[in-house]
Amino acid sequence: MAPQQLPLTVTESAVRRIRVLRQKEKKPAASLRLRIIAGGCSGMQYRMDLAEAARPTDIVVAEEDVSVFVDPKSLTYLQGSKLEWEEDLFGGQFKITNPNAKHSCSCGLSFTI
Repeated sequence: MAPQQLPLTVTESAVRRIRVLRQKEKKPAASLRLRIIAGGCSGMQYRMDLAEAARPTDIVVAEEDVSVFVDPKSLTYLQGSKLEWEEDLFGGQFKITNPNAKHSCSCGLSFTI
């Protein structure tokens, strides 16, 4: 039997950053909610925030002590993606490497399918 592919890969750098955000917001049990909404310069954009609990239809991707909640509609566009945290001289941001995106904006938060 072939191993099942995770719908979303959450890297160690993303896990560390989610932990920092939970501590900063004083929400030790919070998880990251990742969704896709209409908008941005390429038509669709990623939206992330902390959430206290999963919604009944959410897919929960767990990595170590961190969870990421994704609604089924967003997961359609995120299947096979990788969530990571990147830092440079100007700060840091979550980066999503999405194999389903045909074009991404230079900001990294907007894309086209």
